[in-house]
Amino acid sequence: MLTNEIDLRKLVIRSYHVDKVEFAEKAKINDSCLSFSLSKIDNIITKYPSIKEISVKIIKPREHNIWTNSIMDILPISVKVLGNLGEGITHTITGAYVMITGADEEGTQVAEFGSSEGILAERLKLGRPGTPSENDYIISFDLVLYKGKGVVREAIIECHKACDDFLEDVRLYLKAMDSKLCTEKYKFYDKIRKNGYKVAIVKQVAGQGAMYDNFILPNSSSSVAGGRSIIDMGNMPIILSPNEYRDGAIRAMT
Repeated sequence: MLTNEIDLRKLVIRSYHVDKVEFAEKAKINDSCLSFSLSKIDNIITKYPSIKEISVKIIKPREHNIWTNSIMDILPISVKVLGNLGEGITHTITGAYVMITGADEEGTQVAEFGSSEGILAERLKLGRPGTPSENDYIISFDLVLYKGKGVVREAIIECHKACDDFLEDVRLYLKAMDSKLCTEKYKFYDKIRKNGYKVAIVKQVAGQGAMYDNFILPNSSSSVAGGRSIIDMGNMPIILSPNEYRDGAIRAMT
């Protein structure tokens, strides 16, 4: 039978909502509670020569009247279960997000053209695309770099890789979660409509040197591993499918 639509690929996103976050001996998700383990922190620090200290804190909903170092990124906790980025199955957590912040040991903030340190309630706009809502938990992943490293591109990449290492256990647990336990499920299709409009959305991303950078197309949703720097690619235009973008194909580095 003839049709005016051609399905190219399908992305299924299963969401698992949590309403509590705590520290525990092992990373897990149970009864809507997300548990993190801090046992790997010392090993992560020794792995990366630019990192002096890492501090992880749980910021509860509506408790944002606290000091924070400059924000490098806010990201969801997601993982590919099946297929490549932009297709297959992705599991993601709602109700809790990770915030990466940092400064060097002399207090110089990790920033390019302007830092965002200060009282979190005054620096973070809640409830916007890409930011937590006032009802969400924030896992603060704060790094102290050695003197002068806050403006070194390789050091900033180390910060993001260190956060990936910290989230690895939770992502592995999330990957194995029973699909029947998800709180929401969405299906997204990349389609060709023969008689439809041809639409392209142009998004300008940073690639101006130092750590003012973006990584494109990592191995898994909202991670760094496997991604390529837009700077290393010569700031050339990259074409992404709608579902690749939706699945976390762009990772901001500051």
